[in-house]
Amino acid sequence: MKLATIRTADGATRAVRVDAETLVDLGLADVRELLAKPSWAERAARAGDTVEAVGYAPVVPRPGKIICVALNYRNHILELGRELPQYPTLFAKYPEALIGAYDEIQLAPESEQVDWEAELAVVIGKTVRRATEAEAGEAIAGFAVLNDVTMRDWQYRSHMWLQGKTWEGTTPFGPYLVTPDELPGGTRPSLTLTGFVDGEVVQRADTSDLVFDPVALVRYISTILTLKPGDVIASGTPGGVGHARKPARYLTDGSVLTTEITGLGRSEAKAVTELVPDGR
Repeated sequence: MKLATIRTADGATRAVRVDAETLVDLGLADVRELLAKPSWAERAARAGDTVEAVGYAPVVPRPGKIICVALNYRNHILELGRELPQYPTLFAKYPEALIGAYDEIQLAPESEQVDWEAELAVVIGKTVRRATEAEAGEAIAGFAVLNDVTMRDWQYRSHMWLQGKTWEGTTPFGPYLVTPDELPGGTRPSLTLTGFVDGEVVQRADTSDLVFDPVALVRYISTILTLKPGDVIASGTPGGVGHARKPARYLTDGSVLTTEITGLGRSEAKAVTELVPDGR
């Protein structure tokens, strides 16, 4: 199934099943609310009324947790001259950073180094703690497109990356979640991930190149804390980011950032300079 959170003409959001060009109303406000139901997959598969959308919200508009993984593609790690990590490197992002797949990326005037990071997002569909391998796989509701847009000049102000990773209104997430049964490899999917800036390919990799695959990430992270329905894991980005180029390249006002993963669709977000009131 494909599941999404849409925006409706009355200013609300609705959880829907995406059936080709048809959106089936699931009777709930968003995908997180759906995933919190014990039999969410059965509910999502039922027949229902269709609904019209005025746009896509983030797949999960307000996850309880957004946990991100750094340096998780072999090609990216090796091109940086580093050794493959023994354990995942984790950091966090807050829900205010998320935008819909076709929303505008807010370029904060305080940053001059806004970079792209195409990623596979893992969405949790079942509460799990200290998961076994089987439990970790069962806890994965599905996958979605995400781009971890990063303010590099703020990220490297210190050794802790959070301040460069969670700027408000910067992270396209969606358009929809796809359940593992629709994907080659299931909960360890083999998918091609491609990032574009203004139509030019800037990143391309296969998710089979991940050092820590989605099941391994759920096992590891659930050892630290309980993962709950609607939580999101951003699994890392491959090589090709703008900061690593010579000369470096960044998003500017009017840049169109497209992120595509086979089987998961694509996001296409235009970068627009954020308007800040005088005196702020």
